[in-house]
Amino acid sequence: MLLEKNTAIGAYEILDLLRESGFKNQPPVAYRALDFLVQNGFAHKIEQLNSFIGCMHPGRDHSPAFMICRNCDSVSEEEALTRNFSVSQIASKAGFTVEKAVIEARGLCQSCSNLA
Repeated sequence: MLLEKNTAIGAYEILDLLRESGFKNQPPVAYRALDFLVQNGFAHKIEQLNSFIGCMHPGRDHSPAFMICRNCDSVSEEEALTRNFSVSQIASKAGFTVEKAVIEARGLCQSCSNLA
């Protein structure tokens, strides 16, 4: 369900999709399932949108960067850490230990940029 869309899906939209598939309306069960998916690396929570998206790199420890289109709400996931840039490197200079880093950038996707 999360991997079928290129946009992040809110918890209530997920509940609606589950209800359409014949599942009962049980928000606590849906939230526990989402927590499980996020905790085990199968999904990510997009904080800016308070929504969820399927992980493009499941089973691999990584630091994602999300590009969120302000026009069409599409979300793409890329690897945030490269040889030239690392939040951990920057933080270590300040004496800070990063446990988790997520980058969320808002702007225009390529399709929407071409329309502008």
